[in-house]
Amino acid sequence: MKVIAFNGSPRKNWNTAILLKKALEGAASVGAKTELINLYELNYRGCYSCFACKTLNGKNYGTCPIKDDLLPIFKKIENADAIILGSPIYLGRITGEMQSFFERLVFQYLTYTNPPASLFPKKILTAFIYTMGQTEEIAKPMGSEGLFNSLERSLTIIFGSSEKLLSFNTYQFEDYSKFHAPKFDVGAKEKQRTEVFPLDCQKAFAIGKRFAIK
Repeated sequence: MKVIAFNGSPRKNWNTAILLKKALEGAASVGAKTELINLYELNYRGCYSCFACKTLNGKNYGTCPIKDDLLPIFKKIENADAIILGSPIYLGRITGEMQSFFERLVFQYLTYTNPPASLFPKKILTAFIYTMGQTEEIAKPMGSEGLFNSLERSLTIIFGSSEKLLSFNTYQFEDYSKFHAPKFDVGAKEKQRTEVFPLDCQKAFAIGKRFAIK
């Protein structure tokens, strides 16, 4: 059993990374091999719209032809049993690095059929972990739920299943006194950090563990 996590945050030891590491700890606790890949360490771009992955009888049908740092990553995914993606929410969207990775990952396997189908060679488990500085009450009216559902549908079409974990009102900074951010209730964030974020870590651990024993 191999579980790979992808950190779409520029920070390697902050909210998103912590939750992804907890998920991998859960997988490792029941014997799975795990790997954490930080997308911001890789050199790649988004989809080039070359359509080589859609060209019938072409040598790259069903695979992305771009030779950059994602090429070996896609090979790893094809040999994995589960993948867990993670991204903070910036301006209501996943990070640019995660978006570029996601479109390259998904589009190569997606067929232009009705209904859409997948060229990925097998079914694997997937999850997406989201962290955000906004509270749940603010994030949902901003339309984030539509984003999460869209990404979940894409993962389900390509890989067979998906689930999500949402972590709200996370810390942007260690010391809020150093930054001009009067919109945030620091006391509420402190309470969230001490009372709720540990529960999110437990949920992430449970996802990884469950993925590794399925």
